[in-house]
Amino acid sequence: MARRSPSPSGRRYRTPTGAELLFVAFSQRYERGSTIVTSNLPFDEWTSVFGSERLTGALLDSLTDHAHILEMNGESYRLADSKARRRKAASAGSTTPPDIIDPDKLRSVKT
Repeated sequence: MARRSPSPSGRRYRTPTGAELLFVAFSQRYERGSTIVTSNLPFDEWTSVFGSERLTGALLDSLTDHAHILEMNGESYRLADSKARRRKAASAGSTTPPDIIDPDKLRSVKT
């Protein structure tokens, strides 16, 4: 079984196989279509996620070729929105965090 290590963001575990599969997916898209990638890590920290300097270098080389890189620094809109929703729910006396969706309520919504 592959050794698992947590990603720096703490969101997921990355396995060597997972990093290789992601590399294959990006390689197949290379110069065939547009791909949008978002990350909260600078490029120099990607090796800690993918585990291999060689794999990370090859991935970044193909991703940044013909790329438009938008670096956004500042406050996270998702974090600010989440905090606002939690404050609103707390002031309304709700005991259920607003990020939890009741599946029964989803079924009643018509699209």
